[in-house]
Amino acid sequence: MGACWSNRIKAESPSNTGFNSKSASSSGKYSSFSMPLTPRSEDDILSSPNIKSFSFGDLKTATRNFRPDSVLGEGGFGSVFKGWVDEHTLIATKPGTGIVIAVKRLNQEGFQGHKEWLTEINYLGQLHHPNLVKLIGYCLEDEHRLLVYEFMPKGSMENHLFRRGSHFQPLSWSLRMKIALGAARGLAFLHGAETKVIYRDFKTSNILLDSNYNAKLSDFGLARDGPTGDKSHVSTRVMGTYGYAAPEYLATVLLTITCPFCWKGHLTAKSDVYSFGVVLLEIISGRRAIDKNRPSGQHNLVEWAKPYLTNKRRVLNVMDARLEGQYSLSWAQKAANLALQCLSVEPKYRPSMDEVVTTLEQLQDSKDNPKGTQKEHHVNSEVRKSCRSSLVDGSKVTASYPRPSASLLFT
Repeated sequence: MGACWSNRIKAESPSNTGFNSKSASSSGKYSSFSMPLTPRSEDDILSSPNIKSFSFGDLKTATRNFRPDSVLGEGGFGSVFKGWVDEHTLIATKPGTGIVIAVKRLNQEGFQGHKEWLTEINYLGQLHHPNLVKLIGYCLEDEHRLLVYEFMPKGSMENHLFRRGSHFQPLSWSLRMKIALGAARGLAFLHGAETKVIYRDFKTSNILLDSNYNAKLSDFGLARDGPTGDKSHVSTRVMGTYGYAAPEYLATVLLTITCPFCWKGHLTAKSDVYSFGVVLLEIISGRRAIDKNRPSGQHNLVEWAKPYLTNKRRVLNVMDARLEGQYSLSWAQKAANLALQCLSVEPKYRPSMDEVVTTLEQLQDSKDNPKGTQKEHHVNSEVRKSCRSSLVDGSKVTASYPRPSASLLFT
């Protein structure tokens, strides 16, 4: 599975990603939204009353002409810049005045195309929920394509988990569970639609954090409607990030090598649940889904961690050493067991995102999540000491965190 055909995938046409549901909600707890009965045209998508059409000049002014020191992040799509606009009129203002925005500028030579850009507007222009990033507007002018979002001060979950330095302090257990719960609620909301919305690219870099570490899902370029009627799945091109995709969805990549026409994967809401399991495993372990800088046998997090997740003592081999003393053994087991359920090879054995939310609400509840009994802390400490001097898969466990390799993408 180490093959990589491209660094960024192209989205399907808007006609295949339009909404068909009349309304949607998740467990009655979250915001609802209304959708047209037929897929929307490009003109319909861009004329949405919920988003503003910016001129390219507006966004040049807002970002100080896209100055390099305004860059918030970069990816296959291009760069994200920090900018300022008036809170009420959304007219560009001087730096430090008005409200802060994030402007994603499509790289014309990148891998994100017009259809993927339009798909994101189609979904985020209609979806409204506390755990989805807010799309403020867009710019479509000549060859320029940009998206304007609310600013998320704490950046991505990926940075807080995997970057080292004074700017990124290790996240506590309680914060990690809070973020996992918020992201799960976002997915549960999407899956609660009459016609489910499948996110299809759930990963730590797409989980953004506000000033209070509330999680919001971003980057909806690969999202699409789920199956309707008596259909069990959607047949679609295999898209996503290597290391996060569900096995039943990814399986057709192998077929493509020998059969160029066998390129459609089986996509369901349970595909997102699998991806959530990978992310939850990253959250509790502090390891990347794919990291070639790890010792042999530990490159693929899921393959390496699964044998440990079912054992009460050995589960501590998976837990992030920086979390020691912040959780009880019983709660570590509950988190590990939830990840294991989400990572079931058979989709039918994976929980729904509503069930995931319920479990995480219990894990996040401080009243029911004690620091652990003295006995549990002793077990935790002793197992940690044993791990530091023992061999795991033939490699000694250390407290060092090598710089991880970049995520691999497939098509």
